[in-house]
Amino acid sequence: MIHSIQKLVFVSILLTATAAFAQLNRSAVGGDGAFWAGGEFSSFTTDYGAANIMGPGLIFDLNVTPKIGVVGEASWKHWHGNLGQTHSDYLIGGKYRAFRFRRFSLDAKFLLGGIWIKFPGDIGSGSYFAMAPGAFVDYRLTDRFKIRGDYEYQIMPAAPNIPGQPSNGLTPSGFSVGVEYMVIR
Repeated sequence: MIHSIQKLVFVSILLTATAAFAQLNRSAVGGDGAFWAGGEFSSFTTDYGAANIMGPGLIFDLNVTPKIGVVGEASWKHWHGNLGQTHSDYLIGGKYRAFRFRRFSLDAKFLLGGIWIKFPGDIGSGSYFAMAPGAFVDYRLTDRFKIRGDYEYQIMPAAPNIPGQPSNGLTPSGFSVGVEYMVIR
């Protein structure tokens, strides 16, 4: 009787260990839930001058479910502007993963936030509410690193709001390239 109980306990332990190792890491941690953070470099057409204004930025990406998440960005495009123009963004919003194939994923995003602009030639400056639809492609280099290519179209309905200038709104747009690191899995 004791010998049979020992065999039953031994077989149970082996089967439990096998079942635990049979589970994939992603299913064990709840899907794609992860927090990514990184940096990017952007080049935008400003819609208020002929320049492509450029600069660095910070990005984060929080996957809530395998398809839905939150993204945010802060960028400081202060290079290559005409006559001292700058363009700084602070945006946050939702994302939806439209497609995933092996190491690639394609996400749509819609961000809201503020944009601070210094117009060329000291004609004025302002801060504006912005909506920013866009899309990005991620390529997973390793388990912890990925690269991102991003397109964004910013809509500022109340800009530029400068005396003597028409206020028909501004729609800058541009591309960004960045690298992200998985901070929390």
